[in-house]
Amino acid sequence: MSPHTDILKTLNPKVSDRDVEISFTGVSKTWGENHVLRGLDFDVRAGEKVSIIGPSGSGKTTILRILMTLETPDVGVVTVGGDVLWDAKPGVKNKETKQTIATRRKVGMVFQQFNLFPHMTVLENVIEAPIHVLGISKADAMERAVDLLELVGLQEHMKHTPPELSGGQQQRVAIARALAMRPQVMLFDEPTSALDPELIGEVLNVIRRLATTTNMTMLMVTHEMRFAQEISDRVVMFDKGVVVEQGPPEQLFKNPQQERTQRFLKAVNPY
Repeated sequence: MSPHTDILKTLNPKVSDRDVEISFTGVSKTWGENHVLRGLDFDVRAGEKVSIIGPSGSGKTTILRILMTLETPDVGVVTVGGDVLWDAKPGVKNKETKQTIATRRKVGMVFQQFNLFPHMTVLENVIEAPIHVLGISKADAMERAVDLLELVGLQEHMKHTPPELSGGQQQRVAIARALAMRPQVMLFDEPTSALDPELIGEVLNVIRRLATTTNMTMLMVTHEMRFAQEISDRVVMFDKGVVVEQGPPEQLFKNPQQERTQRFLKAVNPY
């Protein structure tokens, strides 16, 4: 039995193959003349692992930022776990509501940049949100944090501050911090793009373990094509604010149907 079996069990929400965990219906977003999302209809089933690929500036990260309420859609409905996150009407200034805040707590995100508090220790970074947002006791938060830091291989660095760690270690702290909130959905926005090549593997190993041993719904924007092929149930090719093509990784990577997908994959893997 894995030494991390107990903590991994706590990361397993109950799921059904028929449950839709994330749903975008008719979602559009513009910045001036730039149509970032164009009437997006997109669902992710509970427990599904989905990777989004595509060129820079195609709107991939905007999908994640809307789920984290860091961006507001201009129009469209977004739900998480069956609860409405956004119900945006055209011409109306959409604001966060109590429903929005409650639904957002189902979602955790790991950013390109680590966004850790540099003056806090690793342990303090991980316990901060569970105590102040979820309202759990410091003792319970610390127990959870220690287990998670062991899961990501950083139990010996709990008293260090982020500037004392490598980039890969900081990103693993960021993963532990997101997991500490017990999210139903985990979002990863190019989680290795800010890392030196030799540090990428240690972060991907943590994500791989989560993908293969938990029922968490995972949505990842990535340029790591081999990794996306390995851990994903479905890969989505995205460009100019719309889904170009999607399917099982074996199908999409080895036999893409759309010319745009073919050109993109050839550009990122010319050999």
